[in-house]
Amino acid sequence: MSKISPLAYVDPEARIGENCEIGPFCFVDRGVVIGDNNKLMNSVTLLYGTRMGSGNVLFPGTVVGAIPQDLKFRGEDTTAQIGDNNTIRENVTINRGTAAKGQTVVGNGNLIMEGAHIAHDVQLGNGCIVGNSTKIAGEVIVDDYANISASVLVHQFCRIGSYVMIGGGTRTGQDVPPFVMAAREPVAFCGLNIVGLRRRGFQPELIENIHTAYRLLYQRGKLRDDCLAQIEAEVPMSPEIEYILDFVKTSKRGIIK
Repeated sequence: MSKISPLAYVDPEARIGENCEIGPFCFVDRGVVIGDNNKLMNSVTLLYGTRMGSGNVLFPGTVVGAIPQDLKFRGEDTTAQIGDNNTIRENVTINRGTAAKGQTVVGNGNLIMEGAHIAHDVQLGNGCIVGNSTKIAGEVIVDDYANISASVLVHQFCRIGSYVMIGGGTRTGQDVPPFVMAAREPVAFCGLNIVGLRRRGFQPELIENIHTAYRLLYQRGKLRDDCLAQIEAEVPMSPEIEYILDFVKTSKRGIIK
């Protein structure tokens, strides 16, 4: 049985799972669906289109499912989907999708810190950290285990690779490939995220192969296609190296320099 404060409003058309806590001054709109064992602290707002899994904790001031801040939005029936076991801190805003993709998706096990904004049609993977006041624009893709520091600005349509570390205050209008550190102004490749890779159990030989791939990729004076061909010829193949190659080849905005 869920515990709902008498000072909260839960629309009769909302569906609430078992063992949820909904604190005072929360607002749960019509059609909202949330699973089991979720905790909504005071003053959390879940608007129409919100779909939430289980085991999430939402801190005061969080707003999920607000309509997109996008002028092409015309009231289409879209969703904001939150997975399982996420921690969403104070004043985070997660907008629902537009006709472009139809849904904004936050995966499982993420930590989204105070004041962050996840815009329409974003796809945020699993195990990510999004720092305080970071703003992720529309239709951005963030792959699993990315670590995005505080006050980072990510331009619309960008892609952030897995296991990256993006330094605080960074602005990026290009894709950040997997396993790297990115920082400075303008944003630049700053080497591998070696500490993060070691913490995630990457073996030294694999880390060295990833390092070699990026050394070849960022050679000065060589065309990108030639660099990729050299990686394919000289670096032992693995899922991680294939991921790097595919990421660069399919990048629509180009990768950071």
